[in-house]
Amino acid sequence: MSVTDSTSVAAKPAEVFVIFGISGDLAKVMTFHSLYRLEARGLLDCPIIGVAVDKWSQDDLHEHARVAILSGGEKIDDEVFDRLTGRMSYIPGDFGDADTYRRVGAAIGDVATPVFYLEIPPFLFGTVIKGLADAGLVRGGRVVVEKPFGHDLASAKELADELHRSVPEPQLFRIDHFLGKLGSDELQYLRFANTILEPIWNRSFVESVQLTMAESFGVEDRGHFYDPVGALRDVVVNHLMQLLSIGAMEAPAGPDPDTVKNAQVALWKAVATADPAHYVRGQYDGYQQIAGVAAGSTTETYAALRLDIDNWRWSGVPFFIRTGKCLPLTQTELRLVFRRPPRLGTQLPFHRAPEANQIVIRLDPSTGVRFRLEARPADAPDPDTITLDREFAKEGASAPAPYEVLLHAALVGDSTRFTRQDGVEETWRIMQPLLDAPSPVQPYAKGSMGPAAADQLIAEFGGWHKPWSN
Repeated sequence: MSVTDSTSVAAKPAEVFVIFGISGDLAKVMTFHSLYRLEARGLLDCPIIGVAVDKWSQDDLHEHARVAILSGGEKIDDEVFDRLTGRMSYIPGDFGDADTYRRVGAAIGDVATPVFYLEIPPFLFGTVIKGLADAGLVRGGRVVVEKPFGHDLASAKELADELHRSVPEPQLFRIDHFLGKLGSDELQYLRFANTILEPIWNRSFVESVQLTMAESFGVEDRGHFYDPVGALRDVVVNHLMQLLSIGAMEAPAGPDPDTVKNAQVALWKAVATADPAHYVRGQYDGYQQIAGVAAGSTTETYAALRLDIDNWRWSGVPFFIRTGKCLPLTQTELRLVFRRPPRLGTQLPFHRAPEANQIVIRLDPSTGVRFRLEARPADAPDPDTITLDREFAKEGASAPAPYEVLLHAALVGDSTRFTRQDGVEETWRIMQPLLDAPSPVQPYAKGSMGPAAADQLIAEFGGWHKPWSN
């Protein structure tokens, strides 16, 4: 079955939700809290079965859920919590033991659409999926796999081959919390629902595009996880490439998930492989003192790069991507910088030339759109740049959390936010040269916008613009 064929798997709601690894850290930090919020919104309507090696009782499961929900900052409504725990049951078992899957099968019964969520380390994916397949449990269901992207192009293909031995591609939902963040839906709608934008959203009018994901926080206590990964693998190859595709792809011919994914993959295929000469890596001061970080680590906490898209819409327009930790603010945005207008000789007798127009789409954690235009206010002696802002949602608003969005999508069978294997391979293809020949890592101060070398990357296109923030 090809990676683009989803006709055999209809988007049917889950009849049971089975979570492997429910006693782990991810469930404690993300899953229980998200399930509670879904229950509070009336969006859960199936049993939930947890599977893990711990010898828990039902009471242990419920207490673990309560602690996790409270730790997530949620004030528990007893009625909502009782409804949630009333759906939940627990099966202890070794993932390598066939009897574990027989007991799972007995617990779920004769259902047509089970959903299995594997929030377990990648080295266990093959074991659990094979156990489910051997027990005849996968057929007709969906398997949600936590960050099954590999660490480069070769490992991504190898992992996919292992998964596909037991589960066809259309039944795989690859989950990563970044893919559930705010912004992607807003960006896609803004692009394609406004007639005034489409005629100028191309190389004839746009000089460059900047995609920024700034984070004011650091690695903190995640050194063991982050140090083998780094910024490029953590957010660029997946989350930022997803946003790039939405901001640059052609309009999908239909609303179904595979049509959208086809448009994204077509865009990625037009992106040239990244050039290490246009890649800057940085590491914030103090990173190497974090527990779990290797002595002398060269892992990047900041990455900036240039990409070029060779198609009719974007040829000649550089796309600049940057992301970093311990920057002055937390905000993700897409910024189109338009070509400068002519001075028009003596017709504009002012001391300043017109600035380039910009469209800024703020994506996460606040969403909104800003237009930067040239104008001459009636009460001003000279023209000036004005901003027209519209915020969609401010930071801290009660928007669904990323895992809340993704788990609900998996339960109802909406695969739009989940990455397809051909897309995974294309994004790794683009980034592979940066992994093969990484540039030297450069220090930068906490609270700065990254190493100075990143400014040279974009200097001839007017430099980086500070993200729009409140």
